[in-house]
Amino acid sequence: MQYPQAYKDYLLFFQAERDYFECHEVMEEYWKAHPGDARSRTYVGLIQIAVALYHHRRDNKAGARKMLGSALVNLQPQHVEELGLDAPALRERLEAHLAALQEDSSEAAPFVDLDLPIRDAALLAECQALCAKRGLAWGCASALADEELVHKHTRRDRSGVIRERELQKQRRRDQGAAR
Repeated sequence: MQYPQAYKDYLLFFQAERDYFECHEVMEEYWKAHPGDARSRTYVGLIQIAVALYHHRRDNKAGARKMLGSALVNLQPQHVEELGLDAPALRERLEAHLAALQEDSSEAAPFVDLDLPIRDAALLAECQALCAKRGLAWGCASALADEELVHKHTRRDRSGVIRERELQKQRRRDQGAAR
């Protein structure tokens, strides 16, 4: 099966670089560019998994719980399988991660990476080959000491995003005034 390049990039960011922020960025861009895709909700679920792990790694357990809960709702088993993943195994891993996060003690749920259960052997082999070509280790643990990785959203240039938001606000104001 042919998979979107953005999805394969997501898998590399997820499984090798553990750059959950980039997982979110690459899949969100693809999802927004393909609004009619039947797997749209599942793409959102994949984005939410990455966001959940990003939050958990930064010790935002409430945010992680919320995103994992939403991901479990959005991941549609048929579409998860179409993307080369093992849907029951993924659900089981997400539920276990969520259950650990729901414990009340302050020591509950120290961050651990979650591996996506890739069922499609050809997809797995392709991703692992790309990994090796880029000098990355498939399935490695997050580099928790890497501040850039852990706190990426606070270190990026957001000027373009801010400009776009202001432009959209102005358009809404202009449309409201024209009515």
